[in-house]
Amino acid sequence: MFPVPAELQSHLEAMRSIVDTELIPLEQRLANEKRFAAIEPALAKVRQKVKEKGLWGPQIPKTLGGMGLGLTEHARVSEELGRSPLGHYVFNCQPPDAGNIEILHAFGTDEQKKTYLEPLARGDIRSCFAMTEPEHAGSNPTWLSTTARKDGNDYVIHGHKRFTSSADGAAFAIVMAVTNPEAAPHARASQIIVPTSTPGFRLVRNISVMGESGDGYMSHGEVVFEGCRVPQTNLLGLEGAGFGIAQERLGPGRIHHCMRWIGICERSFELMCQRAASRNVAPGKPLGTKQIVQAWIAESRAEIQAARLMVLHAAWKMEREGAYAAREDVSLIKFFVAGVLERVIDRAIQVHGALGMTDDTVLAFFYRHERAARIYDGADEVHKVVVAKRILKGYGLEVSS
Repeated sequence: MFPVPAELQSHLEAMRSIVDTELIPLEQRLANEKRFAAIEPALAKVRQKVKEKGLWGPQIPKTLGGMGLGLTEHARVSEELGRSPLGHYVFNCQPPDAGNIEILHAFGTDEQKKTYLEPLARGDIRSCFAMTEPEHAGSNPTWLSTTARKDGNDYVIHGHKRFTSSADGAAFAIVMAVTNPEAAPHARASQIIVPTSTPGFRLVRNISVMGESGDGYMSHGEVVFEGCRVPQTNLLGLEGAGFGIAQERLGPGRIHHCMRWIGICERSFELMCQRAASRNVAPGKPLGTKQIVQAWIAESRAEIQAARLMVLHAAWKMEREGAYAAREDVSLIKFFVAGVLERVIDRAIQVHGALGMTDDTVLAFFYRHERAARIYDGADEVHKVVVAKRILKGYGLEVSS
C-alpha cells in the first residue's frame, strides 16, 4: 500500500548505516557520562558526514539546504532515525527545531528567515518553543498567563514557562503569549521570537525527568520572562494567530513523533529478540523457548506493524487532503502508537530482567524519556475524547463536555 521508492530506499539504507556504525556506539558513552555536552564534539563530526552524503535535513526544503522530502517519505526517515536517541539530532530533524523550521518557513518575514530560519536549517544554532506553563494544563494551549504588552515599537513579555525542551543552549525561543486578552480564546495569543540573550529571559533550571537532568539539546527547561523586551517585528505571523500557527506545527509533528516511536519500538524489539534467543534460563533453555516470551514477541510484532500502517495512512491523507481532513487520523495514531511504544519497551525490559533496568542497554533510557509520549502533544485521554465525540456526532449525539 505504501511502497518505498528506490531513491528513498537508498537514503534509508545509508541512514541506517550511520545510525548503526556512528550513533549506537555513542549511546553508552552518553549513558555513562550523563551529559549531552560530553558527546557533542563527536556528534558534530557525524553531522558533517551526514551533510557530505546529502542526507541533511530530510524535511527541510531544498532551497534551505535540506532533502525536501514529503510527509510520507519523512515518516519513513523518522522511523529509521528513531532507532537511536541521537538519530534525529544528527540529521537536523529533531524537535523542537524541526517544528520551528516549519513555522518560520511558512509564517516568517524575510528578515526573520534570514536571521533565524537559515542558521537553524544549517544547524549553526538551536531553538526552543515555549508554550506550556506550570500554572495551567498543558493540553489546553488557549489557557495562558504569559503576556506580551505593547510599549512603543516593542513587546514586553512577562510569564513563566515549563518543559521548554532544549532551552539550554538555544539561540532563540518562539514564545506563545497573550497579546489580545479581550479576544475569543483561540485568538488571544500570538507567537513571538525571543533571542535567549535578551535581558529578562532567564533559564531557571533544567528539569530533572525520572532522576535524570538533561543538558543542552536533551534538556527540559523552566523559563521565566521578566520584562523581556523585543521588537514588534519579532511577531511570527499575525497577531492573535498563535493558536492557529501552533496547530499547523502540531499536526505534522505528531506524525513525526509517531514514526520516531515506531523506530524506538523496532530497536527495542530487536534487543528483546536477541535476548530471548541468547539468554539461557537453564542449560540449553533460552528464554525464547518460553511460551510467554513467544507471546510477547508475536504481540509486539503485530502491534508495531499495525501502528506503522496507521501512521503512514495518516501521513498519506494529510499530504493529499490537508491537516483538517486528517485530524481524526492524527488523534488516533497519537494515543495508539504511544500505547504500543510503552508496551513494547516494557516487554523488552522484562525479557532482559534486571539488566533491562540498568543503563547497560538503551532500554532504560527509552523507558525514562518516552513515558512522556502519552502526555505531550495532547494527553492520550484528550485525543480519545476528541475522537469519540466526532464518532458520536455521526450518530446524532452532540457531546459538549
